[in-house]
Amino acid sequence: MVLGDQLSRDLSALRDADPEHDVIVMAEVWDEATYVQHHKKKMAFIFAAMRHFAAGLEAEGFTVDYRQLDADDDAIASFTDALRAAVERHGADRIVVTEAAEWRVLAMQQGWADLFGIQVDVRLDDRFIASHADFARWADGRKALRMEYFYREMRKATGYLIEDGGPAGGQWNFDADNRAPPKDGLDFPERPDWTVDETTREVLDLVGERFGDHFGDLEPFAYPVTRRQALHYLNWFVEHALPDFGTFQDAMVTGAALMFHSHLSALINVGLLDPRECCERAQKAWRDGAVPINAAEGFIRQIIGWREFIRGVYWRNMPDYGDSNALGATRDLPDWFWSGETHMNCLRQAITETKENAYAHHIQRLMVIGNFSLLAGLDPKQVQEWFLIVYHDAYEWVEMPNVVGMALYADDGLFASKPYASSGAYIDKMSDYCGSCRYRVKVKNGPKACPFNYLYWNFLIENRETLAGNRRMGMMYGTLDRMSGDKVEAVRDDAARFFKGIDEA
Repeated sequence: MVLGDQLSRDLSALRDADPEHDVIVMAEVWDEATYVQHHKKKMAFIFAAMRHFAAGLEAEGFTVDYRQLDADDDAIASFTDALRAAVERHGADRIVVTEAAEWRVLAMQQGWADLFGIQVDVRLDDRFIASHADFARWADGRKALRMEYFYREMRKATGYLIEDGGPAGGQWNFDADNRAPPKDGLDFPERPDWTVDETTREVLDLVGERFGDHFGDLEPFAYPVTRRQALHYLNWFVEHALPDFGTFQDAMVTGAALMFHSHLSALINVGLLDPRECCERAQKAWRDGAVPINAAEGFIRQIIGWREFIRGVYWRNMPDYGDSNALGATRDLPDWFWSGETHMNCLRQAITETKENAYAHHIQRLMVIGNFSLLAGLDPKQVQEWFLIVYHDAYEWVEMPNVVGMALYADDGLFASKPYASSGAYIDKMSDYCGSCRYRVKVKNGPKACPFNYLYWNFLIENRETLAGNRRMGMMYGTLDRMSGDKVEAVRDDAARFFKGIDEA
């Protein structure tokens, strides 16, 4: 059985598959489509990629038992239902699967042997570079988990950007060179476009008919759904966007959702691209002199550093990690999280681009949407569900730690050394958003002030008992302590006014 995020021909479950004797089972199941109301583009991407992958297997001579979620077929509710029907149809005496990436689906897989009374071979997912055992060996005994140190070990293990036994360029991390704000006249490369073929058209019609009430825009749809298209996109990125990706990867520009970003994360997470080949292409471009080292290193770090690290954190802390709420945040998401209709232009831009594309880049997610969610004390479970719904690269293993640990500090600093909280000044520096906003980023208090400004200080006040002992927060709390009583009262009053009218902010 091949799941919808396992569309790799080198998948461990398929590696010894025999077209003469084996049947491959794939299914679009109702439970997976609806356990949250996924963005319409996310659903269309996954279903279209699945159908094209199945067609490729059939072209190789495999028998593929594929169940579509057609308008008149509600019978296949779950992976278990799909597998039960296939076992009965084909008289199977053995099931081979690659371990699921999400806790709840792996638990389902682990129950199949008893349920069906036949052998179930659950194989490791070696598309990830660090196995569960590798991460456990690195993490065991550490008081705190820090991605940077894990990343260095991954560099050594893979040999990426290693020269003479040490880091290429003399340092492990070029992040300091990757924080340039946008500048006037910045020109972004034109993206490839892919024609919607008959298979994808059928999926778009299905999603539009069955899931038209889900979040997000379904069309225009112009994203790779095949292995060939995914490779083309990778090659395009390395040639046209990677040279400037490093320098401007933290910048935000109105109307430029993709800028120099790779936009490859969904393709990697679904299996159409292998993380190793992405890193190797970036490394080769650097060795050939086509891209600077800060670009190649920044891209590779996102894959073998952050992606692998987040996956390790997820599995090490499940099944209760999603319940974390160290700061006791309980506020409901504002209505405009679903519409983008807020007067705060940074949030309007990030949410609108998410609605249109099922995508926003990492700074929009962390320092705009995540930062606001942190400062406003939004309920971590609601924020997790929102991120899982809206992004086409979101699966629980990658979404949950990024929200719980990185954005919301809800795990009490398991791997983030301090909350990623900031006032409006950071957004003003790294974007052109503030100039078109109703609120004034230079104003600290009152109805015209940027809400991030007073919400930042209100966040520190409200969470002092939990955060004041954090050494990295000492300077901020020192500044807070020097504020006059009137200033502190103004912060509290502004925050109370804002929260009272948050749905109209």
